[in-house]
Amino acid sequence: MADQDWKQIALDYLVQTFDVLRVIVVSLVMCLYHAVIALLPYSVLPKKSVANNVVLITGAGSGIGRLVAVKLARLGARLVLWDVNEDGNKKTANIIKAAAGEAYPFTCDISDREAIYKTAELVKKQVGDVDILINNAGIVTGKNLLECPDHMIVKTFEVNTLAHFWTTKSFLPKMIERQSGHIVTISSAAGVIAVNGLSDYCASKYGAVGFHESLGIELDTLGHKNVHNTLVCPYYINTGMFDGVKTRFPSVLPILDPEFVSEKIVNAILTNQKMVGIPRMMYLFFFLKGFLPIKVAYDIGHYMGVTCSMDDFKGRPKK
Repeated sequence: MADQDWKQIALDYLVQTFDVLRVIVVSLVMCLYHAVIALLPYSVLPKKSVANNVVLITGAGSGIGRLVAVKLARLGARLVLWDVNEDGNKKTANIIKAAAGEAYPFTCDISDREAIYKTAELVKKQVGDVDILINNAGIVTGKNLLECPDHMIVKTFEVNTLAHFWTTKSFLPKMIERQSGHIVTISSAAGVIAVNGLSDYCASKYGAVGFHESLGIELDTLGHKNVHNTLVCPYYINTGMFDGVKTRFPSVLPILDPEFVSEKIVNAILTNQKMVGIPRMMYLFFFLKGFLPIKVAYDIGHYMGVTCSMDDFKGRPKK
C-alpha cells in the first residue's frame, strides 16, 4: 500500500475519532446544562411574551384546557377555544371575557378530520394565524382490551392521536413561513409507561408522544429552530376524567391538582421546555424504564400500585 494511502487512512481515523469525542463532550455539556435548568426555580428562567399571540386549545370546554386558557388570557393572549361541548366551551369564553380577555369559541368534533380542517379555515378567516397550538383534548374508556367495543377504541385514537396530525397540518405551515410558533402536545405519563386497564388510552398516548418526538426532529432537521414544541406527560389529574383511580403512595405519585398541572403547562410554554413530566418523580420512572428488565419493571409497577390503579375507575359521568 502506498504511503499516500496510509496517510489518508490515518487522517480519516483522526477525523472520526475527533467526531466521536466531539459528540461525547457536547452531549455531556448539554446533559449538565439541562440538569441545571431543571433544578433552577421557574422565577429565574427567561420567559417569552404571549401578549397578542393567537393560542388555540382543543378540549377548552373544561378541565386542564379551561384552566390553561384562562391563565394564558391573563397574560394577554387571544384564545381560540375548541370543544365538542358547546356549552362548556362558551362558559370558558365567558370566564375569559369577564376578566377583559379575548376569546373565540368554536364547536368542533376533533374526531372528525374534515371538521378540523373546516373549523381551522374559519379560525384563519375570523381570528388570524395561530401562534401557539395546544393539542389538549383527550378521552378515556377505562376498559380492558376484551371489554372495550371496537368503535370506542377507534374513537380514542381519533381524539388522542390522529387529531394532532390534522390540527398541526392546519396551522404549522404558517408557523414555518413566519419562523415563529409553538406546538404543545398534552400526552400522559401513560404515553411513556403503560398501565393496566388502559390499553387503548396508553397506545393512543404513546402515539401522541411519538408524534411529538418525530415532529421535533423534523423541525430541527429542516432548520425551523424557532418553531418550538413541548410535550407534557402528567400522572392522573383530578379533573373528573379519571374519577375513581387510586394511588398507593400519594406522597410519591399523587393524584394531581388541576391548578398545579395547568400552571406547569403554562410555565413550560413560556420557557420553551421540550418535555415536562408531572410530578417530577415521573422523570425517574421514565429513566428507569430505559434499562430495567421488563419483569423488574412489572414488579415495580405492582409494588407502586400502578397495576391496580384503575380497579375502581368510574370516569366522568355521562351527560
